[in-house]
Amino acid sequence: MRLRFAVVLIPALAPIAVFLSCAQPNSLLPTRPRLTFTLLEDRVRVETNGQLFTEYWFKNVPKPYCHPLVGPRQSILTRLWPMQEFHGEDRDHPHHRGFWYAHGNVNGVDFWTEGPNRGRIVHQEFLEMRDQGDIVQWRARNHWIAPDGRILCTDERTLRFTTTVEDARFVDFDITLIASHGPVVFGDTKEGTLAVRVAESMRVRPNAAHAGSPRGTIVTSQGHRDGTAWGQRAAWCDYSGRVSGRAVGIAIFDHPENPRHPTWWHVRDYGLFAANPFGRHDFEQIADSSAGNLVIPAQERVTFRYRLYLHEGDATEAAVAEQYAAWIRSQGGR
Repeated sequence: MRLRFAVVLIPALAPIAVFLSCAQPNSLLPTRPRLTFTLLEDRVRVETNGQLFTEYWFKNVPKPYCHPLVGPRQSILTRLWPMQEFHGEDRDHPHHRGFWYAHGNVNGVDFWTEGPNRGRIVHQEFLEMRDQGDIVQWRARNHWIAPDGRILCTDERTLRFTTTVEDARFVDFDITLIASHGPVVFGDTKEGTLAVRVAESMRVRPNAAHAGSPRGTIVTSQGHRDGTAWGQRAAWCDYSGRVSGRAVGIAIFDHPENPRHPTWWHVRDYGLFAANPFGRHDFEQIADSSAGNLVIPAQERVTFRYRLYLHEGDATEAAVAEQYAAWIRSQGGR
């Protein structure tokens, strides 16, 4: 079922390039996969050449999230539970939903976990949606609502999806946190913030269903690996392993202009993978439990920018460091 929303739909760009591509059906030159989106009642479906890339779930959920994230050669890189039942998956941390953004202490309210007396991040509207053939992008507004119904703050987030000829896939996630209803404190806690729950077969510490299988690997731009990466600061972090026998991975890039760059990493051997710029007390194990607080004065705003890189191979084979450098160059100092 399609719904009508107050959005701006911008037609596909570069018609000349499209014409040339169609005019040379026998060309041996590889072409970048075409990206499209479909706006449904409760989600946005993104496809690459007609195959699923992800779905962004925004209605009747505790927080918006992408599920699943599908990488090169249609490898599913995120755990399916709790959205779907799948044999061989652990059922811990039911709030780990694919790819999401949330935090465990916003004016004292927990938006990270789910259930009674927890906050909810509630979709309000799509401000813009674009399908440009090789890019799909939208901008959405959300309210962060306390259990008593108060709106604590607003976010405006942009999700941008691109691919390469080689079928590497990118998700750019920009979020502006707005103190729209009074001052906001993003409190010091490890429970946050930009997060992915990787596929069970990619884990550094295998679950029972994958005992004896090859272990995954965590590595940061600073050389921290596996269990030593937790709580460390780095410009990027990569989590790689195997899905259906194929070596694949996800890297998260932290933009140099983000507050507190390089971010801390809340990355675990059981599959949680999160960038958290607010958890200094927990990560550095210091006495001041408010050391990582970020205060946004009333009507002010703070912006964070990230990129997810879905790739084949491990961090070295996927040239993660080079991809990070290329992304920063492409920003033009933005």
